[in-house]
Amino acid sequence: MKLSHALTALIFTWFAVLGCIQAVTLEVHEGNSTCIKAELSASLSITYNTSNSTRAAHVSLPNSTTVDKGSSSCGTGGKSPQLVAVFGPGHALGLSFSTNGSLYSVANLTLWYNLSDTSIFPEANSSDVVTEVSASVGIWAMINTTYRCLSPTTVRVGGATVTFSDMRLEAYMPGSDLSPTESVCVADKAATTTLPTTAGTTTTAAPAPTPAGTPERGNYSVHDSNGTICLLAQMGLQLNVSYFSLSQNKTVQNVVNLTPNVTRSSGSCAASSATLALTEEQTTTLNFTFTLNSTSNKYHLSKISLRANWSDMTAPFLASNSSLNYLRSTLGHSYMCNTEQTLVVMSNFSLNTFKLQVQPFGVTTAQFATAEECQVDQDQMLIPIVVGAALAGLVLIVLVAYLIGRKRSHAGYQTI
Repeated sequence: MKLSHALTALIFTWFAVLGCIQAVTLEVHEGNSTCIKAELSASLSITYNTSNSTRAAHVSLPNSTTVDKGSSSCGTGGKSPQLVAVFGPGHALGLSFSTNGSLYSVANLTLWYNLSDTSIFPEANSSDVVTEVSASVGIWAMINTTYRCLSPTTVRVGGATVTFSDMRLEAYMPGSDLSPTESVCVADKAATTTLPTTAGTTTTAAPAPTPAGTPERGNYSVHDSNGTICLLAQMGLQLNVSYFSLSQNKTVQNVVNLTPNVTRSSGSCAASSATLALTEEQTTTLNFTFTLNSTSNKYHLSKISLRANWSDMTAPFLASNSSLNYLRSTLGHSYMCNTEQTLVVMSNFSLNTFKLQVQPFGVTTAQFATAEECQVDQDQMLIPIVVGAALAGLVLIVLVAYLIGRKRSHAGYQTI
């Protein structure tokens, strides 16, 4: 039984790694009309506890995934529009939407998984149905357009990660099918140097201080009143902003990199809070505020604010959110995440980070302390190990089968 459970988990991982993940189509209806439609593939990596260890289960949405009509909604009666996809015994994935009139976004991503399903969670020390919620999704598009992201996009949801790919999605739909006009995600834009110009595809290349693409990694620091370094940060930063364009006379979604060699860092450090302010050529100011919980000795990024005054804007762009919970780590350690992350700040502003390492508290030697890695980096390290073990296991099985077969063939000869 244990072997069959291990093989099941291994098969899920094998299919995820090789890209054999099923694509599903999901729709939410109200009467004869469709209000939400999604075409996507999704793989899940879930950390759970056994009696003596911690394991990671890997599963993808099967083609038997269906929409839960009782939980899904078009947003009538004061409810938020919501798509809930159910699969397997007690597992579900929910996307809740919101809009400000010109943009819509996935406001929350909710994952329900049933630990009593031994085919996915062998030897789990609980049989509970676990609910995990994330408000840091980074999926947003203009109203009456289709959100398109063919590149893999990973979202952290509590003790799990959800990786979407080949994704086309639209909420608040005016018709019964996805809009031919697309809002393309940052990852897809970065993957191609030139987007094809086709009817129905929105390209939002308004004038900006720097071009899009993978940003350069910058080194930033903050000094206290004694001149000692109290905050360290290394990261590539990319701003994803929606604003009204003078040149195009409409709201556009623009992607702008922060350029380290023209960006000045400043800030302040206190016992329970630290601020990093990045200013690029007097046109862009990006602020990070970190908060330390002295009881748990844990810190996190609690606030991001942006002020941008680019030449194509009708007025300075302002965005701020002081209720964030990103980049969580322990006092005395730095936080590291090499994988690209999307930090959603507001519906019209998100921040993409690349090769990030930061330490806002407990800097003692002007160098980073031991890093606590983000879960996405840990999962990416795990996958090659699992695949290597699978290949080694297959080779061993073939070798054992060959030796047994050879032994039997020799046993068939009798001495005269």
